[in-house]
Amino acid sequence: MPELPEVETVRRGLVPVMEGRVIERAAVNRADLRWPFPDRMAERLTGARVVSLRRRSKYILADLDTGETLLVHLGMSGRMLISAPDAGRETLGEWHHAHPAPEKHDHVVFDMQGGARVTFNDARRFGAMDLMPTARAGAHPLLAVLGPEPLGNAFNEAYLAERLKDRKTPIKAALLDQHLVAGLGNIYVCETLYRARVHPARQAGQLTKREVAGMVPIIRAVLDEAIAAGGSSLRDYRQADGELGYFQHSFQVYGREGEACATAGCGATVARIVQSGRSSFYCPSCQR
Repeated sequence: MPELPEVETVRRGLVPVMEGRVIERAAVNRADLRWPFPDRMAERLTGARVVSLRRRSKYILADLDTGETLLVHLGMSGRMLISAPDAGRETLGEWHHAHPAPEKHDHVVFDMQGGARVTFNDARRFGAMDLMPTARAGAHPLLAVLGPEPLGNAFNEAYLAERLKDRKTPIKAALLDQHLVAGLGNIYVCETLYRARVHPARQAGQLTKREVAGMVPIIRAVLDEAIAAGGSSLRDYRQADGELGYFQHSFQVYGREGEACATAGCGATVARIVQSGRSSFYCPSCQR
């Protein structure tokens, strides 16, 4: 599932063709994805201008001039892909189509002012879309339960120390808890804990003040680096222009079981344990 860096990368890719532009035509090609689409979604989106395109956790939010906000979740395999019309030119008596032919899993299509097309393609159909009043967007059931953004000012040393105090769950599980901090997923928590030199099975409440304080800038650094690299492409993820992300080439532990630890002189190999059904990768020598 795309994590915060992947969703942020997609959002940034969509901004030039969506933000400030009118959805000239919205087409909804099925009744549902993970959940049913809102009533008359195509009708409510057609003619609306996208005032702003923002992200909350792993959700993309398009605020519209109609007073509604479109919520988009990519799910396991969802992609929002942009195609732009080319100048018409004739070859062998046939005109080049401005946009690629529709594919089987193109479930929602936005034809934007200016000619760009944004297609939501989702083979597994675990994605979701919803419409809600912009003024009450924060109260949406999917958003109201979220903790602070890890790249925002509300996520800081004092906050994290207070939320981890006396917590008996493993630190890996704590950082994956979207109520505690929004948007972190398995990949980036593994990478964070490796850089912080903290074992994923350590009880969260047993971390020292220094360890907690050091974790906040590490989380931000890992996320910033991943966003700069366009996210991580492991299975289905693509950027909005169809390109792969490249942060997977910078993984220090994730997916590297049995390989040498990246720390010079360590000599240990990356290990894997399963926590709550998810793989945790770590160095048994560096992480205590």
